[in-house]
Amino acid sequence: MSPSAEQREEVNRVSLKSLYVTHDGPVVKVCFNTPENGNAITDRVLDDLLAVLGAVHDRPDIRVVVFSAAGENFCTGGDRREYGEQLAMDPSGTGLRTTGGKARRVCDALATTNAVTIARLHGQVIGAGLALALFCDLRVGADDCRFRLPELALGLPTAWGGSLSRLLQEAGAARIRELILTGSGFDAAQAERLSVLHRVVPEAELDRVVEEWTRPVIRRSASALRVTKTLLNAYAAGNRLADTSLLDAELMASVIAGRSDHS
Repeated sequence: MSPSAEQREEVNRVSLKSLYVTHDGPVVKVCFNTPENGNAITDRVLDDLLAVLGAVHDRPDIRVVVFSAAGENFCTGGDRREYGEQLAMDPSGTGLRTTGGKARRVCDALATTNAVTIARLHGQVIGAGLALALFCDLRVGADDCRFRLPELALGLPTAWGGSLSRLLQEAGAARIRELILTGSGFDAAQAERLSVLHRVVPEAELDRVVEEWTRPVIRRSASALRVTKTLLNAYAAGNRLADTSLLDAELMASVIAGRSDHS
């Protein structure tokens, strides 16, 4: 059934202080649009992402959602200044738990939306930004991309939106253990070897790869796409004995609040 005019405009209407969203037929493009702070993930960004993902969820007319970013970097991670402000307002960490819960819902929505999600990456892709990219189905990066998991160096657990289980699932435990414990950055070539990236190209060719992936997907049956993504998620979940990522928001808030108590 063809979407109504109201449905076609729904995605555009959710917009947006932190995101720039365009809807062109079966393709929705979501651009992180706060380059002044490195496209850091704030509470506002999470709210906007939840609004957009809610608008595209279960929409059979939308086959592809592409995530990109304005400015020099895709995303420099979570907004530590905002974490500090939340903690100052409530030292028990309630605000941090709320933000952590939103992060989890965003990542769940990325993983379970019926559309194929594509991350178009450039510049720095750090922490929460890397987590969001990992929850996309397909990831292409510019050859000058730099990645990092800085949480442990900042005194935090690697607990954002269920990202640790996704990292281990996508890239393997041995190498991810090294990257988390050392906090070492890695480049696009290494990211491709780890399956963090599916493709690496010069930045000028990113749109070409996104289009190359998009063309066949928009011709697929909506029901076949939905079932295939459900199967992929089900088999991935079957490889995990327990999903401790449900505790991520609590872990993050407890550690940050605990550090404040002893500072």
